[in-house]
Amino acid sequence: MNRWSLRGLIFSALFAGVMIALSSMKVSLPFSTVPITLQTLAVMLAGSVLGARYGTIAVLIVIGLAAAGFPVLAGRGGISVLVGPTAGYIFAWPVSAFLIGWFAQRMSKGKFTVGKLLLVNFLFGSLLVYPSGVAWLVHSIPSLDTLPKALTAGMLPFLPGDFLKAALCASVVTAVWKVYPIERIVGGTNGVWLGKNAYEEKA
Repeated sequence: MNRWSLRGLIFSALFAGVMIALSSMKVSLPFSTVPITLQTLAVMLAGSVLGARYGTIAVLIVIGLAAAGFPVLAGRGGISVLVGPTAGYIFAWPVSAFLIGWFAQRMSKGKFTVGKLLLVNFLFGSLLVYPSGVAWLVHSIPSLDTLPKALTAGMLPFLPGDFLKAALCASVVTAVWKVYPIERIVGGTNGVWLGKNAYEEKA
């Protein structure tokens, strides 16, 4: 296992700040307690740019600050947020960041890189979050007593936006990797693309 990188820890803290900033941009929906935010975009970016280890740490920093009472999740904080209706989404984020980062570190470079990143981010940064998110939402709000109600309140309205976030993340990260591959953060000998030195230029 690679040693812990001071650079990686610093970037984890920086991306935690990015996540906090993006979470402040929210749109409340009249039919749901779950707001539309850019928090999931921040999770996608953290995993894709920082890799599995440091992307997960970035998300855990934010959750830890929220637990300590700081208003870092869409302007809210405290234990009440971490056991409230949106807790199922929140606690899925570290898993999302880890899986996105794991696949990003092993992704082969090529003309389909953007598409593969989009798929990984949408699968693990969006779809993976909803089973626990919707299940806890139903547990917290008894009036969501049917599957259509639960999906309308906690999943379906958010999917188009999640797809756009995944596409934006894929485009941004592909550009970032060209100048700042994950290996410079995690301190590994291999780059983002398994088995290839990320500093090598293709002829």
